[in-house]
Amino acid sequence: MADDPEPVLADSAEQWLLRARQLVPAAVESARAAPGFPGRWKAIISKVERVPACLSDLSSHPCFSKNALCRELLQSVAATLAETVDLAGRCRRRGADPAALGKLQMQSDLDAVSGKLDLNLRDCALLVKTGVLLGDASAAAQQPQPQQPPPHQSVRELLARLQIGHAEAKHRAVDGLLDVMREDEKSVLSVLGRSNAAALIQLLTATAPKVREKAAAVVCLLAESGSCENLLVSEGAVLSLQRLSMSADTARSIVGHGGVRPLIEICQTGDSISQSAAAGALKNLSAVPEVRQALAEEGIIRVMINLLDCGIVLGSKEYAAECLQNLTASNDSLRRSVVSEGG
Repeated sequence: MADDPEPVLADSAEQWLLRARQLVPAAVESARAAPGFPGRWKAIISKVERVPACLSDLSSHPCFSKNALCRELLQSVAATLAETVDLAGRCRRRGADPAALGKLQMQSDLDAVSGKLDLNLRDCALLVKTGVLLGDASAAAQQPQPQQPPPHQSVRELLARLQIGHAEAKHRAVDGLLDVMREDEKSVLSVLGRSNAAALIQLLTATAPKVREKAAAVVCLLAESGSCENLLVSEGAVLSLQRLSMSADTARSIVGHGGVRPLIEICQTGDSISQSAAAGALKNLSAVPEVRQALAEEGIIRVMINLLDCGIVLGSKEYAAECLQNLTASNDSLRRSVVSEGG
């Protein structure tokens, strides 16, 4: 007797894949029948028609059903497609009753759905490219018995979440990454790639201050490790930290998570752009009274005096002068240190 097929769980990736595939033709048909706004509907139809190929790419990985990111992404795709069908219905009702929904509101809703489709398509492509699914397949081959995922695989998923999903999901990913960095930074360094670093640095400009501070803490811990300083610099981390350091709360976070030493080293060895940005960040840090002693203990006074003498660009020298001025303001001990260093 043939084996019975495995049941498909209601909340499984396979079930959400089936749901999304079923919704595609309904979304296309509804969008084509919707009256008004032809340009916006045409763009939405074009994006919906790209969804099946993305779903095929995603589901072609042997372990996609075991990956939480896949399931969450498929849920999001299905929700966007369902919203497209609903919006088309509302648009038809508006055609029958112009008072049913204002034109500007409908335009806004159409743009929102179009944006969600863009995000879904982008996230699908990113998830396939991040290597998370390949990592799952490798882990499954090596670990046939059910158990906790290998540490590096959990980190790989966290790094992928920096690039995929909505802002709150990325916030949670930064939290998780910060916890891992405090416990085992090598597990992060071993799988950190350029795209992950770029996504992390983009979060330094996030709208929420707490996200910016936590992202800055992760960047500082990565830089302090000494293993990926060049990668972080090449992705613009120093310029972002310079801007962030203007906030007293973030400045304290940068100092508290070891960010001073990498900035000082960049002042000594970096190119003109990164040197100026690092000096600017240190100048901003020195404006916060409670961290000035910590800066001095890291050797900032000697470095700033050297910048005054031989900085690559004028901006670096100006930042060094302002930094020394901040350090010595109302602090006789640091003033004497500057004098003794030849400042």
